[in-house]
Amino acid sequence: MKHFFVTCILVAGGISLLGAVSARADIYRYVDSNGVMHFTNTPTDPQYTFYLKESLKESTGQQGSNQSIEDIIERYALANRLEKALVKAVIKAESDYNPRALSSKGAQGMMQLIPETAREMKVVDPFDPEDNIRGGTRYLRKMLDLFNGNTDLAIAAYNAGPGAVRQHGGIPPYTETRNYVQRVKRFLQAYR
Repeated sequence: MKHFFVTCILVAGGISLLGAVSARADIYRYVDSNGVMHFTNTPTDPQYTFYLKESLKESTGQQGSNQSIEDIIERYALANRLEKALVKAVIKAESDYNPRALSSKGAQGMMQLIPETAREMKVVDPFDPEDNIRGGTRYLRKMLDLFNGNTDLAIAAYNAGPGAVRQHGGIPPYTETRNYVQRVKRFLQAYR
């Protein structure tokens, strides 16, 4: 109990110090099997869950931005010549609109970008909704271009990678990918 009390005091102190700096980050925590709480602003393990919301958006250079997710989706769908309903369907299937989603395979944010794809799309903060959607829509456009506008193949490539789609000459025979394509198509119809 003493360790728990000390940990809470340290955490409370650390959180109050966050108020003194100009850039803040969301805080995540998990409690291990010994009851010890662990905190981070960069979760690398799915055991971490959201704990405290950041208040400034330093990564995009905006303070207190009141842009809605809908506005962000619309801007980047238009910029990448994508149907807005398709972007929304991919986000729904990937993360259910959770900007802090982290998969067991390391995919991050609303459009679940793996670190390699995030770097390729020049995403600085995959947990920032705008940065993530900007990168995710660029990647989705790339998949559509790669597969000559074939939405099913582009969606499959978004999930399994373009190499797997090429190797199998279509949607790969992976249960996860086949289910993913169908799920995105259902959401696409609903958003239309």
